[in-house]
Amino acid sequence: MTSTLIAPGTAIGKPAHRDPNVLRWLAAYTSSMVGDSVYYIALSWAAVQHGSPAQAGAVMAVSAVPRALLMLGGGVIADRFGPRRVVIGSDLVRCAAGLSVAALLFLTSPGLWPLALLAVVFGTVDAVFMPAVGALPARVTTRDQLARVQGMRGLAIRFASVVGGPLGGLAVALGGAAAAFGLAGLLIAVSVPLLISVRMREPAADDKAEAGGGGADAGGGGADAGDVGEGKGGRGAGPGAAVLGAPDSEAGGATATARATTPLGDLRAGLRYIRAHRVLAPLMLAIALGDLGFVGPLNVGLTLLADERGWGASGMGWVLSGFGVGAGAAALLLTVRGRLPHAGHVAGWAILAGSVAIGALAFVPGVLAAIGVALLVGLLAGLSGALCGALLQTQADPAYLGRVTAVSSLVSLGFAPLSMPLSAAAIGTWGTGPVFVGSAAVCGLGGVVALCVRDLRRAELPG
Repeated sequence: MTSTLIAPGTAIGKPAHRDPNVLRWLAAYTSSMVGDSVYYIALSWAAVQHGSPAQAGAVMAVSAVPRALLMLGGGVIADRFGPRRVVIGSDLVRCAAGLSVAALLFLTSPGLWPLALLAVVFGTVDAVFMPAVGALPARVTTRDQLARVQGMRGLAIRFASVVGGPLGGLAVALGGAAAAFGLAGLLIAVSVPLLISVRMREPAADDKAEAGGGGADAGGGGADAGDVGEGKGGRGAGPGAAVLGAPDSEAGGATATARATTPLGDLRAGLRYIRAHRVLAPLMLAIALGDLGFVGPLNVGLTLLADERGWGASGMGWVLSGFGVGAGAAALLLTVRGRLPHAGHVAGWAILAGSVAIGALAFVPGVLAAIGVALLVGLLAGLSGALCGALLQTQADPAYLGRVTAVSSLVSLGFAPLSMPLSAAAIGTWGTGPVFVGSAAVCGLGGVVALCVRDLRRAELPG
């Protein structure tokens, strides 16, 4: 389990959707995501059953605090110890926590405290899990397949959202929250042996982020390159090597880096690297603006719009389904094509066009038109999101990928949700139309950044 195996041709020159190694990774990721969906159903149901609506809301929200506070540290951990090692450990902790609460609910009626504790544990583990998940594809396939992997990952997320909800509801109906928590734990557990069977490849010389992409030097700043130099040079396996099973061999160089630097020093180096990178820095800004303008209207704003127009819950559900179909179509397009030319340019225009569609959503005459516009929003947002994710994967040096993913996740999952209460308050004051237009303008600024910054606009995906 700790041996390093040279695997010539593993994932090299083979499309990701036909590579058994990538498919094992995808199966592990999908199982874990479905387990997450079932877990949230179980948590919300159990919280409502054991407390007041306000207490249930607090339990559901409490996981966001450690996730936001610890996300950057999670990126450092993923880079220091290897992404697969971190993902396996995270899944084991989440599985054990879910099964423990399932047993507790089955045997006793303990109230809200184990649910709140479970939410804190999941939020804390998510802060480590998410950056590691983002860094893992670069160790599973080659750079020219990372865009296709982003599309496959998007399809897995859509599948999990479609299947996880009904599956969680069925588990609750048959056996209560205890059964749903048990099912979530088992689904997450399935990912562990699959991940252990995945062959990890060492990035070859040309895979190691010609990190300037649009012209930035490989270190993003000379001091930063020195901070991780030992990590990149001491991995032990040559180009094209694959590591089977063992976290130790995967993280050999990372362990050497851990001895040579401090976690705080690694975090600072990662932030300096992003700030100095001529593609990643503006890309982070474009992602932040796009998410800030997107999250509010497509969450709380859509609920208020449906209530105002008399669409009802079913109408809102159909609009959300339109968005899901559009996003799934974008993920499927990238999975099939594998690469779109002029990625930076296309992402910028997709963000701009998507922002116009977001603004138009508040002025459509009926629910059918709203479904059509939502489908367009999903298609454009899914396309721009997948391309931005693929550019992050291919532009970042693998030694920094956990920290790069952590910053991106913090922007999307830590800061962007703050726009939801602001959007609700603004709609109460000015109405849906002005707020949707204002949010669309913020989102559109992300596209403007992508199109105006030359290195990002000219960024390409490897082919």
